[in-house]
Amino acid sequence: MTYVPSRQQLPPGIASLADHEQHARQHLDDNAWAYFAGGAADEISLRANRSAWDALTLWPRMLRPLAGGHTRIELLGRTLAHPVLLAPVAFQRMAHGDGELATAYAAAAMGAGVVLSTQATLPLETIAQAVLNDAGRGPLWFQLYLQHDRGFTRALVERAEAAGYEALVLTVDAPSSGARDRERRAGFRLPPGIDAVNLAQMPPAPPVALQPGQSALFDALLHQAPTWDDVAWLQSITRLPVLLKGVLHPADAHQAASLQVAGLVVSNHGGRTLDTAPATATALPRIVQAVHGALPVLVDGGIRRGTDVLKAMALGASAVLVGRPVVWGLSNAGAAGVAHVLRLLRDELEIAMALTGCATLADASPALLGADLDADYRVFPS
Repeated sequence: MTYVPSRQQLPPGIASLADHEQHARQHLDDNAWAYFAGGAADEISLRANRSAWDALTLWPRMLRPLAGGHTRIELLGRTLAHPVLLAPVAFQRMAHGDGELATAYAAAAMGAGVVLSTQATLPLETIAQAVLNDAGRGPLWFQLYLQHDRGFTRALVERAEAAGYEALVLTVDAPSSGARDRERRAGFRLPPGIDAVNLAQMPPAPPVALQPGQSALFDALLHQAPTWDDVAWLQSITRLPVLLKGVLHPADAHQAASLQVAGLVVSNHGGRTLDTAPATATALPRIVQAVHGALPVLVDGGIRRGTDVLKAMALGASAVLVGRPVVWGLSNAGAAGVAHVLRLLRDELEIAMALTGCATLADASPALLGADLDADYRVFPS
């Protein structure tokens, strides 16, 4: 299909991702805002994701040759124009009528990768058909939640393969939803006509008769929670590379590497699952150190500036993903708003590279964050 984005102008005065957020709040209703902006419980991890990037200091080097520099990276056998991908975000048509089509279109236009959510509001085939023939696009990946019906999960994987998706991103940090107080206070409900259409044909989970004193979580829902055996099962049924999203502990990174997964995404689900989980900027260097370069390590959570992208690369990330800012741009101006978010991040990244003496992202090492200075400035664990 040929997607023609709606013609929308950016609201005046938007110069940063924070501006996008402020404008989006003005026209997203309380229901949608609670879902997209909220975190779990007291939202400590949500705030920590942002403050952890702010706490890192860039130590610029001067008089280095910069002519001919670039933001290109290599990721899973592809050369990408820059290291920014779109994180999976569910129910995007709550933010704009074009939903995931607009975000995928904008990403392709800007050379950014896309990770489509299992809970997208449009068929996964529709998104793939809209962007696969764009020669300048980034990678197209499919985020997967393992469903209670493994036969349905297999069929979903086969659909993604047939549609042309290039990798699967298995979310492993959400065996249950977090305690999302903000959503509960808002009485969050999906609006009419908004649904996870790719799960529409899934058989319902068999009912579980709970006995007095039993837990609806531990004695029912978590019987279907994925384990490491399920990771191996998923690898066995697909020809696509499998990345794990939601890894924060080095021991889990070791185990993932032993299974030869294709990559890891350091993520705390945007602070939406376990509150007080570590900020992703805090966990990232530990995961990078744990895998010793055996596989790519990506990171999301709280990235709002090009300087944040550069800091992530200096900590050893292979690439970064952004989620909420994409929704804000989508809400503000559809595909044009998403493209603007990506343009801002890339422009800011290039400026930060130039001002720190990095001609390429290969120049971004822990030394950029003061790792070769006094021990007080070290960012890697000892």
